[in-house]
Amino acid sequence: MFFSVIIPVFNRPDELRELLVSLTKQTYTHFEVVVVEDGSKTKADDVVAAFADQLTIRYYFKENSGQGFTRNVGFERANGDYFVIFDSDALIPPHYFSVVHERLESDWLDAYGGPDMAHPDFTPVQKAISYSMTSPFTTGGIRGSKKNLGGTFHPRSFNMGLSRKVWETIGGYKLSRMGEDIEFAIRIIENGFKTGLIADAFIYHKRRTNFGQFYRQLRFFGRARINISRYYPGELKLVHTFPALFTLFVLSVPVWALISTVLFQLALGVLLLFAVLVLVDATRKEKSVQIGLLSVRAAFTQLIGYGVGFIGEGWKKLREPKTFRETGAGIEYPS
Repeated sequence: MFFSVIIPVFNRPDELRELLVSLTKQTYTHFEVVVVEDGSKTKADDVVAAFADQLTIRYYFKENSGQGFTRNVGFERANGDYFVIFDSDALIPPHYFSVVHERLESDWLDAYGGPDMAHPDFTPVQKAISYSMTSPFTTGGIRGSKKNLGGTFHPRSFNMGLSRKVWETIGGYKLSRMGEDIEFAIRIIENGFKTGLIADAFIYHKRRTNFGQFYRQLRFFGRARINISRYYPGELKLVHTFPALFTLFVLSVPVWALISTVLFQLALGVLLLFAVLVLVDATRKEKSVQIGLLSVRAAFTQLIGYGVGFIGEGWKKLREPKTFRETGAGIEYPS
């Protein structure tokens, strides 16, 4: 099986270089790499050229329109039987394509997703953010587990594969930002294709390197969930409201202090219990109290950031025409 790796990149040549280095170490090497630059000011063409003798690799440049439409350009130029999408801030362990190939040969999936993990060399903040994004205490762990508690598995584009037949049947991304991977996965499933999690096909996902960036990213994710409901109202589930409810609860704590000392103390107790659970779990998993403490901050940042974006975009949706649709192509992705 011949894979085509699709990598959209925007002003991240150094991260792309690290990703390409990790691809040169794969034990299964029957793949090509298609890098599509999304109108970057800091271009990565020289980085790609440096790997010409180590990888089957091609580079394309396009005007900026977002990662979804950029991936479409990669699909159109890919030669593979199966497409694999990575974000440019990912590192791929050497066994990745061997694991995927073995799974597809033994138990076919039309589209798959894999988990993300923190690399041992990540900073404590990156490890805390990675924990938060994959923890059941923040709803992040619902999808990326073998039990797949979230129901039918919806792959996400930071680590996702799909067959050429899927692309030829449903086309590419209709949204470029604002929930493009969720909408894409919904159409894959609606067209009867088989999806699933390949638990051992994990990547090391850098995500954001400080809490300010992380907050802005999660606020955007909250907005994106509302945007998906513009296209698929039934896809807005109760679980998606949890961060917004958490945010409102946090904001209500000062109000309880004015109303009732008992209720104020109870509210603080609930937040303290949540913080302790995150601290203990993260410390146990990461074997570091420092990362455990940072994970508490990351969890609050994630839930409140998502909740603020969800509430703000939800309020906007209530006041707009029902026919309004947002592809996100004209919206700047937070950095």
